[in-house]
Amino acid sequence: MYKKICSFLLCSVVLFNCVKPSIAQSSSLVFTSYKVLEDSLMLFDKTRNRQIPVALYFPHSIKKLKNQPLIIVSHGYWQNKGGSNKAYTFITKYLASYGYFVASIQHELPNDDLIPTTGIPQIVRRPFWERGSDNILFVLNELKKTQPHLDFKHVILIGHSNGGDMSILFAHKHPELVDKVISLDSRRMPFPRTAQPKLYSLRSSDQVADEGVLPSLEEQKKYGITIIKLNNTIHNDMDDNANEVQRKEINEYIMRFLK
Repeated sequence: MYKKICSFLLCSVVLFNCVKPSIAQSSSLVFTSYKVLEDSLMLFDKTRNRQIPVALYFPHSIKKLKNQPLIIVSHGYWQNKGGSNKAYTFITKYLASYGYFVASIQHELPNDDLIPTTGIPQIVRRPFWERGSDNILFVLNELKKTQPHLDFKHVILIGHSNGGDMSILFAHKHPELVDKVISLDSRRMPFPRTAQPKLYSLRSSDQVADEGVLPSLEEQKKYGITIIKLNNTIHNDMDDNANEVQRKEINEYIMRFLK
């Protein structure tokens, strides 16, 4: 009997050791793979005479990751306050820990005009979205020069609020340059009704998009667009203001969209 018990325990240990790695590999929302490194760029677009600060988040790896996926993040409106591109670290660092190369763009500069608070948003805010779309395109082209190992055939955009409007506009103007767009509660720029690029959106519990911005249920089904409402997260808690529960939920949805 003693020998049988020992034999059973030995087999159990062997089976556990065999199964454990597969669990870690399949449970990407639990186990991180890389230490995250941070850097920054101060790019300059001569054609527009404009500086473009960029915060970078990427995995620490001895070798360059071949066809490393690229994500470009655009922040919400902060009334020209600096550092808004670093206000989403719970997302940027999380994604970098899974092997993504993340570039978070500072779209507002101190001397920029403030966004008008009156008038039709789709008209008065359009120049600001155009500038953001141009920033994304410029950063994308600059990264092609300095980071040729990145996968530029499947670029991913993530934008919160006003930054989401910029990202959606970019999808309208350059659909051939972007594979997926994730809107974090953008409310003004109408989503393209198209199957490519792939569109996803997380919606807050307290803000409503303008009429015609979000696709109808029929359009969502037709074009494969995914819209998810977060019942316990308000619009202003989609950056680093989010609590641990909100951060976990947002990151898990983002990872589902990416995979």
